[in-house]
Amino acid sequence: MASEGDAVAASVPETQPTIEVAADAVTGTLTIEEALEIVLKKALVNDGLVRGAKESIKALDRKDAELCVLSESTEEAGVVALVEALCAEHSIRVIKVPTSKMLGEMAGLCKIDREGNARKVVGASVVVVRKWGEESVARTTLLEHFGA
Repeated sequence: MASEGDAVAASVPETQPTIEVAADAVTGTLTIEEALEIVLKKALVNDGLVRGAKESIKALDRKDAELCVLSESTEEAGVVALVEALCAEHSIRVIKVPTSKMLGEMAGLCKIDREGNARKVVGASVVVVRKWGEESVARTTLLEHFGA
């Protein structure tokens, strides 16, 4: 009896569900800001994100960076000049974000409430991506933006 049940189960082919993805989703219609937010979240999860001026400058000086994100609203001109000079010297890609609060929210320096809205956002002047994390459409979009 058990052998009959095994024969029936073995004769039924197992099929994997087929999921079709729209062509727009594959090519990636992300804006640069959306792609940057996704890349920063993936880097944060994979422990490849450095946040804050001191730690970011150390990572840039060690050439331990793939991407540098700089806030345009940073009040300290010395930090901006130093970060831009280190990025230029070591050929590290730089992208600028309008506000430090926006950069802080992208980098995970906030609390998320029950509705999914960011609360208590802490501003960040500089964020450095040391490790990209996994391959994604957002990463490809950013690299295409830089022409690499």
